[in-house]
Amino acid sequence: MFEFLSKEVREGLEAARKTALKRKSRLRVQVGDAVYPVLRFWQDGFALDADFSPSKLRGLVDVYDGSRHIFQCLIMASSIENGELVCDFKRATAVSERAPLDFWRDENAPVAYLTKS
Repeated sequence: MFEFLSKEVREGLEAARKTALKRKSRLRVQVGDAVYPVLRFWQDGFALDADFSPSKLRGLVDVYDGSRHIFQCLIMASSIENGELVCDFKRATAVSERAPLDFWRDENAPVAYLTKS
């Protein structure tokens, strides 16, 4: 569709598209001290800007929505496609505010016990 446009115009349109995606998305990936904005996020992967991210990304990363930590992802593969670093993850574990319970809690259990006076 853009074959009739000059190379400079196509590059300008691509840069504008990436800028719009960065502004629209609040998601970011943190690897150690480095932080990269997420362009797209789907069920089993996400895409980063290939110009501002490492050429390959593997291992455990943290995903943030603004300042809120939402996922810890284990990246198993990454490749560069159309100027984006596309990362596929094996698992995405949701981060919770409290530690998980190691016992079953009865729904009808009393909230508190009264002592004898």
